[in-house]
Amino acid sequence: MYALFEYKGKQYKAEKDALIQVDKIDAEEGAAIDIDSVLLVSDGDKISVGTPFVKGAKVSAVVENSIRDKKVLVFKYKSKKDYHRLIGHRQEYTNIRVKDITL
Repeated sequence: MYALFEYKGKQYKAEKDALIQVDKIDAEEGAAIDIDSVLLVSDGDKISVGTPFVKGAKVSAVVENSIRDKKVLVFKYKSKKDYHRLIGHRQEYTNIRVKDITL
């Protein structure tokens, strides 16, 4: 059984006991999260597609930890103008573990 859900403007595929990396959540480790914006649920034989969400479907997950991604360097440069800037960015993510998918 798997489900496609939308969380914080992005779409993810969830299976039971799957580890999913989402944008940073301000929640403690071990906190439970219920996501009810489920777009599609499949249990092998039957597929339920929502318009836009499947009614009554829910993905239950637990927050595991928060991490920071590798640094991305952004270099801006304009020729013959003595202009250059080097900016770094590290995106923060939270790992969540899917516990259950209910229909």
